[in-house]
Amino acid sequence: MKIMSILDPKCIILPLKGKEKKEIIRELIDVLAQNKKIKEKDKEEVFKCVMEREKLGSTGVGLGVAIPHGRTQAVDRIVAALGISPEGVEFDTLDGEPVHFAFLIVSPLEATSDYLRAISYVARLFKDKFFREALKNASSVEEAIKIIKQEDNF
Repeated sequence: MKIMSILDPKCIILPLKGKEKKEIIRELIDVLAQNKKIKEKDKEEVFKCVMEREKLGSTGVGLGVAIPHGRTQAVDRIVAALGISPEGVEFDTLDGEPVHFAFLIVSPLEATSDYLRAISYVARLFKDKFFREALKNASSVEEAIKIIKQEDNF
């Protein structure tokens, strides 16, 4: 799997405007709707499914990374949005540290294996300290895309 197969470059936000978990998740869902990855009328359903998942345990996995995700009938394929916050934001993370990267993944209900594979791949990708540092220091969305594509090729 390649990140860019689920992440449209137009769905990358740099910098994130939100300062806490719910704001960030709404911001990422809004960019999916603006770019026709989800329907405007389905934004609230997508938000609810992601927040239901958050109730099970924070998707702020540590190392400055959050991977909020959910499964819903509002999408017919896996879609993603990435938000980057160079200064970091509050996300109720497992390690208590601020989040610099919020990678939202929304999947159809029936795509279980691809959904789990996408989450796993994103988690592995963001474990790389050099990748995180390069992405955190990206000065534009174009630069972030270049960094992601470079890592995607390995």
